[in-house]
Amino acid sequence: NMMVEKLTLNGKTVAIIEGKEKVLTDTQSALDLIMAAKYEAGTNLLAIDKEAIVEDFFILRCGLAGEVLQKFVNYQVKIAVFGDFSQYTSKPLRDFFYESNKGKDIFFVSTKEKAVEQLVEVG
Repeated sequence: NMMVEKLTLNGKTVAIIEGKEKVLTDTQSALDLIMAAKYEAGTNLLAIDKEAIVEDFFILRCGLAGEVLQKFVNYQVKIAVFGDFSQYTSKPLRDFFYESNKGKDIFFVSTKEKAVEQLVEVG
C-alpha cells in the first residue's frame, strides 16, 4: 500500500507520495491516487515523486500523461511532480512541462519543497 504523507503549510494540506514503487501507472491508478488524496489526506493537493510514476508517462506519444492528467483535472485535484527532469531532452516534453507550469493545475518541479510551495500557492 502506498505511503501518503501529509504536510500542512499556511493552513493548506498537501498529500505527498514518495518512493521508488511505481504507483502512477495508468488511469485507474490515477483515480486511486485522487481518492487517496481526497479521502485519506483530505486534500485536493498532491505532490508525487517522479520515481513513483511509470516511465511511459514521460513519453508523450504514449498518450498516458494526457489521460492521467485529465483525471486529475476532472476531479479538481492539483498535482505537482517533483524530481530531476534533466535526462528528458525531448522538446515536446520540455514544452509540456513549461506550459503546465504556467497554469494552475499541474506542475513539474525539482524538489518536494517546491512542489508543496507551488501547490499551496494555487490551492
